Amino acid sequence: MMQRLTLAVAIAALALGSTAGCSRSGGPEGPTPEQIEAERLAAEEARLAAERAEAERLAAERAAAERRAAEAERAETAAAREILEERIHFDYDRSEIRSEAEQQLMRKLAVLRANPEVRLRIEGHCDERGSIEYNLALGQRRAEAAVNWLRGYGISADRLETVSWGEDRPLVRASNEDAWAMNRRNEFRIIAGGDRLRNPAGS
Repeated sequence: MMQRLTLAVAIAALALGSTAGCSRSGGPEGPTPEQIEAERLAAEEARLAAERAEAERLAAERAAAERRAAEAERAETAAAREILEERIHFDYDRSEIRSEAEQQLMRKLAVLRANPEVRLRIEGHCDERGSIEYNLALGQRRAEAAVNWLRGYGISADRLETVSWGEDRPLVRASNEDAWAMNRRNEFRIIAGGDRLRNPAGS
């Protein structure tokens, strides 16, 4: 009887000790609410930083693309302006359009067609030989020859105007064949629509 009682007490003590041991040593404790909140805030800050970096990258790409487009537009306008303002030259005492001048006028024609808002003033010039009155009339014929050529290809007359300077505005101030050849010319001035120009030859 006594042996059984002693055995029962021993078993009960062993069970109690085992339960207490489990309670003390348990599994690892989970993160605290403060740790969970700190981790959430860190993850949110990382996400926002990544979004800001991506937005900055996209903005930089857009700005670079806009700069490239603006530079290309300026270059295109400059090239078209150069074509429109290119001089043509004439033979001595003549107002007929020469073959090389026709090629120049063809390039001008393409730009004028691509830019219907453009208007030109065509200025006729002569060398110093001949009277003032004769050279004024010859300069006018030269300017009108270019106008008539362009009108023949469909450019409206209200986009073109003329003036003759005769011998008054020489390009080269000298009295020799080379200077005279340079001074027998038409100048082309853009008087409207020249801010932005399309250049069909460069597209």
